[in-house]
Amino acid sequence: MGVAGGRLVLMLPPSVRVFIATEPADMRCAFDGLTARVQHILERDPFSGHLFVFRNKRADRVKILFWDRSGFALWYKRLEKGTFRFPDGSGKATEVEAAELALLLEGIDLRGARRRPRWRRKVA
Repeated sequence: MGVAGGRLVLMLPPSVRVFIATEPADMRCAFDGLTARVQHILERDPFSGHLFVFRNKRADRVKILFWDRSGFALWYKRLEKGTFRFPDGSGKATEVEAAELALLLEGIDLRGARRRPRWRRKVA
């Protein structure tokens, strides 16, 4: 992840997954609090290198927690106007692709978007 022109640039390998927590989180949480949420609420491994996305109740703030091989990193965005439109999900987290996350962070509502069919490997 990097920042170019004030925008988040997601340059993630295909092995990195993106999980959006379906329940709002307290934005006062920092590394340890969000790591605990990943382990105990999302039931995922925070050291996996995947991105874990949290939003507040008003949906105007987002934190993304990830492990970068030597420590945890945290990316934080606060909107001055408007809200983020995250997908509704059943369960504790919804998985999205990196491209979808980039669109969500730019303010695009994916609920009306249609996904075109793509090839997927069949798992035996």
